[in-house]
Amino acid sequence: MVTTEHARTSRLRAWMLEGLSDMARHQQGPHAEPEPAHKGQRWWRVMCLTGVDYFSTLGYQPGIAALAAGLLSPVATVVLVIVTLAGALPVYRRVAEESPRGEGSIAMLERLLSFWKGKLFVLTLLGFAATDFLITITLSAADASTHLVENPHLTDVLHDKQMLITLLLVALLGAVFLKGFLEAIGVAVVLVGIYLTLNVVVVVVGLWHVATAAHVVTDWTAALTTEHGNVIAMVGVALLVFPKLALGLSGFETGVAVMPHVEGDPDDTEEKPAGRIRDTKKLLTTAAVIMSVFLIATSFITTVLIPEKEFQSGGQANGRALAYLAHEYLGNLFGTVYDVSTIAILWFAGASAMAGLLNLMPRYLPRYGMAPHWARAVRPMVIVFTLVAFLVTWIFDADVDAQGGAYATGVLVLISSAAIAVTIAARKAGQRNWTIAFAVISAIFLYTTVVNVIERPDGVKIGACFIAGIILVSLLSRLARAFELRVTSVTMDHVAERFVRDVASRRIRFIANEPDNRDRAEYRNKIEQIRHDNDVPTPEDFVFVEVTVLDPSEFEAGLNVRGEVLHGRYRVLTLESSSIPNALAALLLHVRDTTGCTPHIYFEWTEGNPFTNFLRFFLFGQGEVAPVTREVLREAEPDRSRRPAVHVG
Repeated sequence: MVTTEHARTSRLRAWMLEGLSDMARHQQGPHAEPEPAHKGQRWWRVMCLTGVDYFSTLGYQPGIAALAAGLLSPVATVVLVIVTLAGALPVYRRVAEESPRGEGSIAMLERLLSFWKGKLFVLTLLGFAATDFLITITLSAADASTHLVENPHLTDVLHDKQMLITLLLVALLGAVFLKGFLEAIGVAVVLVGIYLTLNVVVVVVGLWHVATAAHVVTDWTAALTTEHGNVIAMVGVALLVFPKLALGLSGFETGVAVMPHVEGDPDDTEEKPAGRIRDTKKLLTTAAVIMSVFLIATSFITTVLIPEKEFQSGGQANGRALAYLAHEYLGNLFGTVYDVSTIAILWFAGASAMAGLLNLMPRYLPRYGMAPHWARAVRPMVIVFTLVAFLVTWIFDADVDAQGGAYATGVLVLISSAAIAVTIAARKAGQRNWTIAFAVISAIFLYTTVVNVIERPDGVKIGACFIAGIILVSLLSRLARAFELRVTSVTMDHVAERFVRDVASRRIRFIANEPDNRDRAEYRNKIEQIRHDNDVPTPEDFVFVEVTVLDPSEFEAGLNVRGEVLHGRYRVLTLESSSIPNALAALLLHVRDTTGCTPHIYFEWTEGNPFTNFLRFFLFGQGEVAPVTREVLREAEPDRSRRPAVHVG
């Protein structure tokens, strides 16, 4: 019985930790990197992939705009479109040039900052990215359930069950990823094609009703003039409410992230993918123009044709303004078809967001040593993200309007970071005019972000929770993996190889030396001290090993070993690494494997408090070198008889 239970547990563990599972093999999600043999797709097909997220916001954006701006919704939407076309679009076209492999603005900023401040900054942006993607999942599921509950054929049966339906949709999304999800661009093309076609029909019919019932426009303009006075006042109020409409800016970060899927030109290379960059710019521009036209048209017809009370919570147009018009003017049959299409694309938008999470986090955290080993597997992470989505849904009571602030915060922080990144890139490139333009755009988005955070602090609170969670888990993971051998490869130059071959004919003895003046006296005194402390016979010779710490915040890297002869007699191996103990352990294991001999290394005890020295090692890659080197070797080589010997005097 115990054996059977153990076998079941082992099978479950193997299934849960199945490498990167289907996600790694089939490259799901907009943030996945392409397989080596990935052929790519035409840019307009890839546009549908990012459009699943971007265009699906039409399901709730007109209603949110009406709640935020009221009668001024069309004017405020025009402001949003101007910011989209004159601000966000140029920024992300530049991001496409700077990160043609889909790294996005986070990677651009990562390159500008080093050491721990760069890592913490990236973790902060990852927290807001997690907010963006997770709220996309929960908000899309909530809006899909709204369309289902408010359908005239189902409203009596599903009344008051929106929370349950939303949780079921999120659970279904998680179940699909647990089984294995192959995101097909073809499915996205079909969904986007059908959804946009149905929206064209709704917009055309809505404009026809506006044209044939001229009083609705005059009633609207009269009410608008009465409420706000002149045009200048209207524009001023529209600018003030603009941050609440920032949902309409979503999709740009995803648009850049899907770049690896764009086919480009046959002569494109990874170093110069000119065709991919050009076609990605087409993708971004076309998507922005299409969305801008729909935003203006839908905000206008929904504002003038739908009674204001229907937009409020509990109203029939709340979270489903275009669906309301579809049922009202095209009948319940067409309206039901529209509901089904909207539910499908909203659910698929959640799938893209989940895939983005599963591919975005492993892009950074494993490189930083800030993810536990099981985080490399898809299925455990799916469970974690699904449970977090359950919690967010419960906190916001599956309310589309309530989640708008959190979603907008995630979107705006990412766009602001992108604007700042391209401003810095333009300045470094000596492009004065572009630097000024991008700086102005950055200021606009930073203002919008701050206003959104002040008026709707839920987003930054959730973002702060994600940031705190990511940083805490990351640091705990880094601490747990502190003694892990993390050198990916060891390369020795011909001089270093000659040193190792020479000493391999006798006993291989290394001295770990912290370089000071590097004069003759330093090396002579060091040898005498090691011989005295460890009672080593005089005829034995040594090779010095000196490690220079570069960026201690890095986790995994290759190791290059150079050999040199100083003062005509002292042989020295110089290494550059993020951690002295890891570099020394990797060198010893490499020498053992290449020579078949067990190397010995000699240290001095480090002065000072052991705990303080461990913190120095953890944060700065140096400190308690001797015992940490031995611990790294112990974890890397369980067989004591094959383990390199560490001597401390």
